[in-house]
Amino acid sequence: MHNISNFSDAHKVLAQFVPKASPGASYTLDRMQVLMEKLGNPQDSYKVIHVAGTSGKTSTSYYIASLLQQSCKKVGLTVSPHVDEVNERVQINLMPMPEAEFCKELSEFLNTLENTGVNLTYFELLVAFAYWEFARQGVDYAVVEVGLGGLLDGTNVVSRPDKVCVITDIGLDHTNVLGTNVSDIAAQKAGIVLEHNVTFMYRQPKEVMDAVKKRCQQKDAHLNAITQADFDGSESLPLFQQRNWYLAKKVFEYIAERDSLPELRKEQLLKSQQTYVPARMEVMQFGGKTVIMDGAHNPQKISASVNSLQNKFPGQKMQVVLGLLGDKELEGVIKELKPIASAIYATHFAAEQDMPRQAINPDEIVKTAQALGLKAMAIYEPEQAFQAALNEPESVLVIGSFFLLNHIRPLIFRS
Repeated sequence: MHNISNFSDAHKVLAQFVPKASPGASYTLDRMQVLMEKLGNPQDSYKVIHVAGTSGKTSTSYYIASLLQQSCKKVGLTVSPHVDEVNERVQINLMPMPEAEFCKELSEFLNTLENTGVNLTYFELLVAFAYWEFARQGVDYAVVEVGLGGLLDGTNVVSRPDKVCVITDIGLDHTNVLGTNVSDIAAQKAGIVLEHNVTFMYRQPKEVMDAVKKRCQQKDAHLNAITQADFDGSESLPLFQQRNWYLAKKVFEYIAERDSLPELRKEQLLKSQQTYVPARMEVMQFGGKTVIMDGAHNPQKISASVNSLQNKFPGQKMQVVLGLLGDKELEGVIKELKPIASAIYATHFAAEQDMPRQAINPDEIVKTAQALGLKAMAIYEPEQAFQAALNEPESVLVIGSFFLLNHIRPLIFRS
């Protein structure tokens, strides 16, 4: 019997479910489908908005949840990876479950899981727990962020035809699992579209649209391919967040009309734009310096971040602390950072959220950066790399994997 009393206990127990290797044979829906059936399919007891994509899916998920909450609905939200603490994966009305409640409910869920005889991975366990908990909490809607891909992702077990699918911008990422070209990756992302699901996305390049249209035709699903209009909201939102919020708004407008929700007032729309999204273009003051933290970790995401930074801090160069997982397009990342980087501090990390992960060797980052004409140095400990950047007169940008941010954020928020 499990008796988890705090987050430390939870981490120790959850670590036992981390697979010993990256996705391969383990990348399947079989376990989740069996488990959810044994649990009575709680994921089908409420309305679901399912969000996939390469860039912007977490922010878009937060904004959709916020808009639904503004309409006085009870909303569950599950995202991954978590940035600061594991309870971010089970949120009610944009509030992670309190530690005591999270641990009590997780203990009960794990005891229930043992009785099913189904062996899950870390990610699958937390997705199943979120689905189970949302049913216990009686949410009206659940906003569910895909973990990896879509078609075979552990979240893809919702069978309701009224599920709303959202596909954010698609680019090259996780090519070791999803495919080596944008068309194949788009087909994987579009795998969340099931029978009769209404689907929203921005118009994207032809190879992306063709893959999504094909899936929608196969599933008799309606595709809404939208174009971003001039943004008429808060200028405080970074440029790429404006794009994410506008997509979320279009999704909400459809749901509001379908489900007869009240029209939101202007102040409610503005409040939704102020939704806190951890580690997405997060600007703070620390040690007398401006520090920006952003979980952008591929060329597409970093390009969007750099454009927003140039808009917010015109003409400024920054000291950049960078750490990436090993499957990233390194040269593309460095090229995107070059316009704002005075120097790059390449660092290392290891993580076991969801699956074992190792950062790319910092020396490889340094070699690539120097070949592109940038000053760069390898400092293997993230905390030391951050401190070295702080010692310089310019602002500091900590960017790359969320697992890098897991090391840096506690230095700021627990100091």
